[in-house]
Amino acid sequence: MQKKKLWLILAIVVVILLSFLVWLAPSATTGSNATSNSLIPSAQDSTALRATDTGLSSRVVQPFVSPSQQDTEINCQISLDQSQRLIVNEQTRNCFEYFITQYGEKQLEQIKQDFAVYMQKGYQEPALNQIIDLWNRYLDYRVQLGNLQEPNLNKQDPEYFRKVFGLIKNLRNQFFSNYEIEGLFGAENIYHEYTLNRMSILADQSLSEIEKAQKLKALFAQLPEDWRENLEQLSKLEDLRKLTADIKARSGSSAELRQMRMNLVGAEATQRLEQLDQERGQWKSRVNDYLAQRDQILKSHMSESAQQQAIAQLRQQQFKHPQEQLRLGTFETTHDSGGKLPFAE
Repeated sequence: MQKKKLWLILAIVVVILLSFLVWLAPSATTGSNATSNSLIPSAQDSTALRATDTGLSSRVVQPFVSPSQQDTEINCQISLDQSQRLIVNEQTRNCFEYFITQYGEKQLEQIKQDFAVYMQKGYQEPALNQIIDLWNRYLDYRVQLGNLQEPNLNKQDPEYFRKVFGLIKNLRNQFFSNYEIEGLFGAENIYHEYTLNRMSILADQSLSEIEKAQKLKALFAQLPEDWRENLEQLSKLEDLRKLTADIKARSGSSAELRQMRMNLVGAEATQRLEQLDQERGQWKSRVNDYLAQRDQILKSHMSESAQQQAIAQLRQQQFKHPQEQLRLGTFETTHDSGGKLPFAE
């Protein structure tokens, strides 16, 4: 569950930074030893209850859900401490967001009323008042989030995104306490900070690709373990592609490429990448040689049927595996149309 929710955060990061209008923000769970209260409506409501591994969840028809949510479960597993006071965490935000996603099918005032009624059926004071108070402030925050003014900076500049994130953090400070901010947005903030720092390193013209690789590896090591597990493949792959492209664009040496890889992913991964480079180089040479011979056949004075027979024989001689022949078809089509051959870089 933790990994799934972490991946959901990644999916909306770019939307948050570019557009400010974040109406469908996902979340990541934060561990808690507190008890968890799942809302159970009263018997007069049309309700289907079922037990899950995280507690009781309720499937409720109108008025608590919108038409598009009829086949979903209300995602409200609010945590309370032993004094029956609200614990603010990502489950709290999940609950708020479930109701907010009804906007468009319901008016905002209707959503607010439905939320209040739903909470009254499952919670008593002091938790009820705390939940409703935080809910109202969260709604106001979401409205104001859409009114933030875009920084007058180039969107390709990492500073643009840092300014955006700064505006969002300042807005949160207006509506929530430090404890509430950590509970609602703590996991999301970790990824934002990592992404911004990563962008700054990649854009730093004073650093070589080798130095960037060192700094990126150190930055990645600072992430919490669960984030490293989820981001390792994606982050390192993107960094490798970017730094490799930069080295090749300036005709850097193979020694530079190797040292960059060593700094970023270590000796074993570098060895595997070099083996992959060798295999790709061999494939590229074989394809180019085949296409050159194929062109000669097509330019010959043989009949069309003889040409096709000669090409089929050439293909069979140089590419014996069916998978290779299948890949080769794409290169033939691209070559004949004058496009850039789709070799992996």
